[in-house]
Formats: sequence, structure tokens, C-alpha cells
Amino acid sequence: MAFENLIGNEKIKNLLSNNIETNNILHSYLFVGIDGIGKRLFAKEFAHMILCNSKQDRPCATCKSCLEFQGESHPDFLQIEPEDGKTIKIEQIRYLQEKIAEKPVTAEKKVYIIQDSDKMTREAANSLLKTLEEPPTYAILILITANESKLLATIKSRCTKIAFQALSEDEIKTYLKTQSEEIQMTNNMIRQCQGSIGRAIKIGEEQETYTQVESIVNNLKKEDITQIWKKAEVLYQAKEKIMDLLDYMNVIFFEKLREEKDMRYTKAVAIIEETKKRITANANYDMSIDNLLLRIWEQFA
Repeated sequence: MAFENLIGNEKIKNLLSNNIETNNILHSYLFVGIDGIGKRLFAKEFAHMILCNSKQDRPCATCKSCLEFQGESHPDFLQIEPEDGKTIKIEQIRYLQEKIAEKPVTAEKKVYIIQDSDKMTREAANSLLKTLEEPPTYAILILITANESKLLATIKSRCTKIAFQALSEDEIKTYLKTQSEEIQMTNNMIRQCQGSIGRAIKIGEEQETYTQVESIVNNLKKEDITQIWKKAEVLYQAKEKIMDLLDYMNVIFFEKLREEKDMRYTKAVAIIEETKKRITANANYDMSIDNLLLRIWEQFA
């Protein structure tokens, strides 16, 4: 069954499946939503369904087209993404245009996915616009973005927007249970995922760090500031990911506020937000963390 291994966004599964069943496949789609919620996986599965040569139960997984797709050697399928992680260059779009001009080889259609489409250079975006205005009848383009506002309005107007919703906490838990090595997370870690499987994977890989941060917060009322500073080494060493860890501290404080109705937790959140601004403004990093911990500790001392 199509999309059976993908979690969440059931309405989109039904919409795209219906497009296939009714043969109402449009020439251009724009998949929009936060990072890590499965937009690329949905796009690939949709492409697989489009390219399948079966007349029912697509993708069938047995026809020549499906076998080529599964083997990542399908001549009528192409994915484009930022080559350097930063931009999609005009040369990449020109290559897409060269391929799109060629008629399908194995399937009846050709499918092109542009990951992080908001990272196209101005020249690349303008070049793609020409293709979106007059695509070949057999071509389908799927643009994927987490930053819709950065796309040209003229590009957005020529695509059918599919808006993906963040996954629920229950859906994140379901995903974690499906992994070969089940990832155990606290409820606060689940909340930190903010509905993103990508975030869940990242937090799972750094679970020890998040556990240490939670321990710091839980001991604020029990230990003196020198002990807190010693145990907070994880924050001093985490400069590259400090914003995520500060956000996680906020998640914990908000949950404690909900449970204990102690307004000091709102002051702690305000201190964290001030610290984030200081760090963004290139204030001394270690001194910013020192000040953060001292000021929060003083709220509960």
C-alpha cells in the first residue's frame, strides 16, 4: 500500500493517492513544512507511484519501472539538491532542463524533485520559471521547502501547494518504536522534537547531552551555584548547538510551570531568551553561560 511506511499527514496521503487513482496528476507541486517531517520521503513515494507501470495498486514493486526506481537507476527520475549545502546553481537547473526535454524511457511520465528549492540562486529560480510556465505534458516537478517565503512569488503561483503539518507527540512516539533500535526518550525530549522526525533522530543521537541538561535544571533547587557550574560543562562545550539546548531548557521550564504553577519558571525562560540574544550578538560565550546559570539559580535559591 502506498505511503504505508510513512507516519503522519494522513490527509496528504489520501490527496496524493487520489491524484494517482483519478489520473489527476498536476505538473508542479510545492511541498511545504518544517524540516524533518518527511516531505522528501512523501515526494519520493509519490514519484514511485507516478512512475509505476501498473494500472492498479501503485506502486506495484514488480514492474520494470518499479525495479529501476528501487534500484535508484530510473532514467525518468531525478533529484536535485544544493551541491555545496548552500545553493542550487543555474547549472543544475539547466541540467534538469536538458533531461526534461528528453521523452520518458521506462515510464509514461518523468518526475523531478528539487530539495531545498528555496536555496536556488536568483538565476536558477528564473531559469526554472521558464520550465514551470510551459512544462512538457509528461513532466512532473515537486519542489520541497521549509522556507516558502524565500521562493519567488512567480514560482509559488505556478505550483500546487501541499502544506505538511508537524507530527503529533504520539506520532513521534510511534516512529521511535518502529526503529530497529528503539529510542527511549523522556516526554520533554519528545516535546523538543516539535513534531519533526528529523529532530527526533538528532536528539536520539545526542540523548546523553539532553539528559545532562535536564539534570542541571532538576537540581537548581538542590545545589549551590558552584555545583551547578561544575555540572554544566555540557553547556560550555556545546557552543555549536547551544540554541537547541537553551530551547530544551525552556521546554523543561514550561512543563514545570504547568505542573507546579510556580511563576519563577517564567522568569527563568525570560533569562534564557536574553541569553540567546547575547550569544547571537557575539557576547563572550563562557561569561554568557556563567551569567545564565547564576541568574536562574538565584530565582530558586
